[in-house]
Amino acid sequence: MNSRDRILNSIRTTFASAARAPLNTTARLAPRVLGDMNAEIDRLLAEIEKLSGVARRIANQNELRIAIGELVEKEKIKKATAWETSELKELEIAEMLTALGVEIVLQDADRRAIAACDLGITGVDFALPETGTLVLRTTSAQSRLVSLLPRVHLAILRPSALRGDLHDVFAEVKHDQRTVLITGPSRTTDIEKVLTIGVHGPKALYVWCVD
Repeated sequence: MNSRDRILNSIRTTFASAARAPLNTTARLAPRVLGDMNAEIDRLLAEIEKLSGVARRIANQNELRIAIGELVEKEKIKKATAWETSELKELEIAEMLTALGVEIVLQDADRRAIAACDLGITGVDFALPETGTLVLRTTSAQSRLVSLLPRVHLAILRPSALRGDLHDVFAEVKHDQRTVLITGPSRTTDIEKVLTIGVHGPKALYVWCVD
């Protein structure tokens, strides 16, 4: 047996032993349970801010209209696309954008048209306050490209989307073909540990909790 074979054999033996070893009971963590809803929302938004996202609470339709106007001006939004869900339609976000001169691109347009959009607007199916993670399901009305290709992603969150633990989320999406998990804007680090934002996804993430 040469040196390479000895090293590989040692690695195999170590992994085999680890796989057979029972998990120490002290390493088992009970699933996290949601606490006070306001406190959980605050925690979620704070975690998103730590991840370089922009988070805020929206109390009513007038505040939403003002926030949309500020976003369009700050990010220089010219084209936008959005999920075609009843929830987003009820908020009349597309109408607000059109009134501001923003061109609306349908979510079933081709990839290049979606990628050319400055803004992609989605809802949020589930959210984890502990890590600031958003979970987006993929359906005919919820294209995953809307959250992945435009340079700015706006996620509209309802408090009912909050979940205490990732296990809760996995139980609800286990039959889904595609699910997108988002924890802050897209980040990429090269071999020299130089961080670049937005190479493989949006450069900016906005999360608004609409009460």
